[in-house]
Amino acid sequence: MKLYAYNDYRLAVLAEDGTLADITDLVPAHTSPKERTNALVAAWDGARDAVAARAKAGNGVALADVTVRAPQPQPRNLFAAPINYHKHQQEMGGGNGVYGDRQILDVSVRKGFLKAVTSIVGPDGAIELPFADRRFDHEAEVGIIISKEAKRVSEEEALDYVFGYTPLLDITLRGEEDRSWRKSMDTFTPIGPYIVTADEIEDPADLDFWLTVNGELRQKSNTSYLIYSIAKLISEYSQVVTLQPGDIIATGTPEGVGQILPGDTVVLTIPAIGELTMPVTARA
Repeated sequence: MKLYAYNDYRLAVLAEDGTLADITDLVPAHTSPKERTNALVAAWDGARDAVAARAKAGNGVALADVTVRAPQPQPRNLFAAPINYHKHQQEMGGGNGVYGDRQILDVSVRKGFLKAVTSIVGPDGAIELPFADRRFDHEAEVGIIISKEAKRVSEEEALDYVFGYTPLLDITLRGEEDRSWRKSMDTFTPIGPYIVTADEIEDPADLDFWLTVNGELRQKSNTSYLIYSIAKLISEYSQVVTLQPGDIIATGTPEGVGQILPGDTVVLTIPAIGELTMPVTARA
């Protein structure tokens, strides 16, 4: 199923007739708008059949008549994997790399970092670049949404803790500042336009994806090239942090990262999941 947040973060499922069937009433009425996705994920075992029934019935609102928001606007935690593709590691270091001749350590050493949850933005917004004199890059990634509390889970059982997947961009300021600071600015984690539930994805270890800027192909890869697989990331992080329902993990980006500028349009396509289109602007 494809799950949306729209207008004031009401929840909906894409119905068989192409409309959005509202499912907001399936979470407690007192839930704050941006917490609704967390509540739905936590209640999913009891809500799944009702959501499926509404998807079948349809007769919802037209997509063209709503504002599509980030489908998970407020996870408890937003984790990200640093240097999780070997070819990206090569393009960051070495003589012609972004960071010159430095040794660039991959995910097996660096493990992970946290991004500010407030960096999340949906397809209703834009990537806002705050400085005119600095370089900002696009990074195409697959976003994982955690389904239930995960604490010290094995790699073999890790995929049982996946609620769904969403296209995710990790926008990056290049420079000497700490990684979390450079990647946590407002609008630097675009996601959406919806979450695809895990049962729709046959093999998350074999997902094609690509990114274009103004129609020019910049990145193209497959999750089979990940250094730490999706299952490995979940297991590794859960050894030291208790993952919560609705948490997001960004899986890392392949080679081909490049600069974005105000006026650009970035499109991330993951055929099995969806397509995210984001304009780039200069922050006022």
